[in-house]
Amino acid sequence: MFVDSHCHLDKLDYDELHNGIEDVIEKARQANVKQLLSVGVTLDSFAGMLEMITPYDNVYASCGVHPLDVASDFELARFQEYASHPKVVAIGETGLDYHYEPETAPLQQERFKQHIETAVALNKPLIIHTRNARQDTLDILRAGGAERCGGVIHCFTEDLAFAEAAMELGFYISVSGIVTFRQAQELKDVVKQLPLERLLIETDSPYLAPVPHRGKQNQPAYVVEVAAYIAQLKGISLKEVAEKTTQNFQQLFLR
Repeated sequence: MFVDSHCHLDKLDYDELHNGIEDVIEKARQANVKQLLSVGVTLDSFAGMLEMITPYDNVYASCGVHPLDVASDFELARFQEYASHPKVVAIGETGLDYHYEPETAPLQQERFKQHIETAVALNKPLIIHTRNARQDTLDILRAGGAERCGGVIHCFTEDLAFAEAAMELGFYISVSGIVTFRQAQELKDVVKQLPLERLLIETDSPYLAPVPHRGKQNQPAYVVEVAAYIAQLKGISLKEVAEKTTQNFQQLFLR
């Protein structure tokens, strides 16, 4: 059994590629991907996403505001209400992205701190996006006491030192289809060194489809390709990667 620990089910193409969310879930099931975490990126889109996944017991939600969406409507009380929903097993996607929008760094940091405070209060793990902001990300996590709720560095593309610092805070490292890309040698080298006990797998669908699906829209079923590549990198069986990453997911999000 496999788990897609990070996908955006409300952003898939339901006009041409899929006949509704049930079709996506069935395609995943046929690939032995049996649990999905659909990740929120704005408050305005959260209610629709939650309604979409509510009928499915094997699909969970997170609630958060992506660092590239910090200009979207945000009310702390509404965020905390959404985050408290029993279907919500994580807080995020949150974090810092200085690569695309360095000019919004102060607001990104404010929202990030609010997410951490909410996650700690609710004892729900954080889903972290970080790009070109390694030190600030770690500093804010430490200052906010994020080790009390834990979480995951999603779609990991950082160096080994960052991964080790995050793991010291009790965080997991989630590997996406990027690891299968030919030019991602540095990431491959880091993944080889990371303990399987701290790894998750994800698609980040509809983005970042792994080889051999690169160029297509990603979907949860393709997380198996990520797992297979990790198994190849580490010289272990696909079964071992599947079992351990599923166990890690359940320990982090379904506690």
